[in-house]
Amino acid sequence: MSIAKEKSLQAAKILLDTKSVLFNATNPFVLTSGRISPVYVDIRRLISFPFERSILMDMAAELLKNEVGMDHMDFLAGGETAGIPYAAYISDRLNKPMLYVRKKPKGFGRMAQIEGCMDIQQSSPPSTTTPHVILIEDLQTDGGSKKVFIDALRAAGATVEHSFVIFHYGIFAQSLENMKNMGVTLHNLTDWWAVLEVAKTHHYFDAHTLSSVESFLNDPLEWADKNAHLKPPACSTSSSPAAAPSSAQIQAAS
Repeated sequence: MSIAKEKSLQAAKILLDTKSVLFNATNPFVLTSGRISPVYVDIRRLISFPFERSILMDMAAELLKNEVGMDHMDFLAGGETAGIPYAAYISDRLNKPMLYVRKKPKGFGRMAQIEGCMDIQQSSPPSTTTPHVILIEDLQTDGGSKKVFIDALRAAGATVEHSFVIFHYGIFAQSLENMKNMGVTLHNLTDWWAVLEVAKTHHYFDAHTLSSVESFLNDPLEWADKNAHLKPPACSTSSSPAAAPSSAQIQAAS
């Protein structure tokens, strides 16, 4: 087993143990689209688990050093709001200045969309070119919600070629295609396939649940249609957009 695969499975197990990912095929989660899903992800939950969080942030810092390189990271920018704490944790480990990016300008004061100081002399070591900024988010479904942050950073003069998330769905083909179209390489610790593998290996759930989840991951729309009878009759919305079944129905994850 490769080191990357081993770390992906380790991260997946942490998400399962902290209940940051959940499976429920009998009473599925209802999404903002109104469709149902047997899986749910809440990466924000990790901030309340310091030991597990520290392991993941160490892994994230090491991944970025290896896959991006310290000389190609001047700033780490957290996307509002879920990306902000993770940008703080990772930038501290890498000794890099941090920014955060709003979905839109705040509407008063400096009318800022980017908070912090994106001065290339603040980078370590000071940069002589346009600042290279890594966008940090909690998760990615199809990548569509990243565009507003990437566009804002580029409009402010940053070079954005890399984005990092703790969790990538890994089930939507358009996800990496969208990132390619934006000229950005995605880096992530783990995905649904690793979570499913760990759940099977360690028997986190019964056979029916695991089989149902695997069917969903292979074809989310078909699974939702076949299991529409499980949807509560009075329920048409969800408290979180974190686990949408198709790109057309995905709302911003943070």
